[in-house]
Amino acid sequence: MSDNTKGALLMMCSMAAFTFNDTMVKSLGPDVPLFQMLFLRGVVASALIYLLAKSLGKLRWQLSRHDWGLVALRTLSEIGAAYFFITALYHMPIANMTAVLQILPLTVTLGGALFFGEAVGWRRASAIAAGFCGMLLIVRPGPDGFDQYALYALVAVGFVTLRDLATRKMSSDVPSLTVTLVASLGVMLFAGVASLGSEWVVMDLRQWMLLTGAAVFILGGYLFSVLVMRVGEISFIAPFRYSSLLWALMLGYVVFGDWPDPITLTGAAIVVAAGVFTLIRGRRLSQAKSART
Repeated sequence: MSDNTKGALLMMCSMAAFTFNDTMVKSLGPDVPLFQMLFLRGVVASALIYLLAKSLGKLRWQLSRHDWGLVALRTLSEIGAAYFFITALYHMPIANMTAVLQILPLTVTLGGALFFGEAVGWRRASAIAAGFCGMLLIVRPGPDGFDQYALYALVAVGFVTLRDLATRKMSSDVPSLTVTLVASLGVMLFAGVASLGSEWVVMDLRQWMLLTGAAVFILGGYLFSVLVMRVGEISFIAPFRYSSLLWALMLGYVVFGDWPDPITLTGAAIVVAAGVFTLIRGRRLSQAKSART
């Protein structure tokens, strides 16, 4: 098996793990309060991430002040993303929510241009514009404006974009699992404090199994996403991140009986096509720049 094939399989496993986590979280939504769920999942996930990072020797706390600042910014972004994403997920079909998230490669590219001065030619700028048009087909504002939870989904995209931009500016020697553990602990602590103002519910065996499964799958998603960066060519592997939409379509239909309408599917296809083009184009430009230097 070639490195590219291994990388593609790892990327698809990562996307599947994250989507199964989302499915289990959404299944808990009607019965378990948001902050209770986030706190309890955070306890289990943080413990698993710590054990994994410790066993791999990937815990390191001696970071520069600059990197700690970026870790803190990333953690705050993760907290915001978790709150807005899961709130939207509780009230939107999982396929629609996942389709909105497919705009991320475009928003990160746009953010890199706006905040870091990274060059974006007319081809990628056109792809970004097309992607945003596709996103509008997914969330479709009505006569009274955007649906509240569609806005939550877009705010979650903004927080995830900020998170990814902060990650890109970290030093290359900052261990990924250390960053992941800090973010998981941050979300857990935030949810724990926020849950003090709401009433907790007694969870049954099914709910505990869903919660534990969500924590295991989110750990798997993090692990596979770390492994995928170590094999193959990113220009070949990156487009396979869109396999999450296929998983979301399947799980949304099987578990919740949801299937997006044709306009939503068209918007998702436009977003995916624009994202794949942007990823491949960006990689080719990077390779060309490396060849010149």
